Amino acid sequence: MTQTEVYREIRADQLLNLSFWANIALAGLSILLFVYMGRTVEDPRAQLIFVATLMVPLVSISSYLGLASGLTVSFLEMPAGHRLAGEEVLTMWGRYLTWALSTPMILLALGLLAGSNVTKLFTAIVADIGMCVTGLAAALTTSSYALRWFWYAVSCAFFAVVLYVLLVEWSADAEAAGTADIFDTLKVLTVVLWLGYPIFWALGAEGFAVLDVAITSWAYSGMDIVAKYVFAFLLLRWVAGNETVVAGMASGLGAATPGAAPADD
Repeated sequence: MTQTEVYREIRADQLLNLSFWANIALAGLSILLFVYMGRTVEDPRAQLIFVATLMVPLVSISSYLGLASGLTVSFLEMPAGHRLAGEEVLTMWGRYLTWALSTPMILLALGLLAGSNVTKLFTAIVADIGMCVTGLAAALTTSSYALRWFWYAVSCAFFAVVLYVLLVEWSADAEAAGTADIFDTLKVLTVVLWLGYPIFWALGAEGFAVLDVAITSWAYSGMDIVAKYVFAFLLLRWVAGNETVVAGMASGLGAATPGAAPADD
């Protein structure tokens, strides 16, 4: 199919098309809100958290425009063994570009909030990018159904590394940094929602094809809305209200100054 034909197919499926435009609208509103929230932040570390978090809706609005326009969407013929073998299935490979660029920013913001060091930040971000790239490989592999699932397993292995850093390493760092309360909230939100992505991949047309493409797209879009925009709002509201705690962390990347306590909301 040409890009114009793909675009027409997307426009014809109103449920699918709406899943893209809903995110575009919310990403635009989030950008304006987050810029406003960060207007008075002066501490360099707090500013970096704001910039990293602001990049999430900026990347998302660009990516969803690519999906809505048919630029980053293709129809791929499913391999033998797949439930839809021989059929051309709409594949939204642009989502993986979004995740590869936006989720590292989420992890950067979380790592800075936890007072993590460079090694842990590097490990989490590289594993995250590896998770997204191998997930893309799973979605685009049409030569073998088994290889699609092999790529999926590799992606899950990278995801396990990210989960370990989030749940173990950064949880301990946040406790020492005095940011454990907000970090634990954001950690749970992130882990629960991010677990949904591989589940819906497996249930969607790319995996077992139990769910329709439009339903899968709405599942991804719904998780994006909460995992990105709601997450970002909670994080930035806390940082703006507790800038002294963030400023009290050691210069560069590391633990907070002992004795720093979060301000009352």
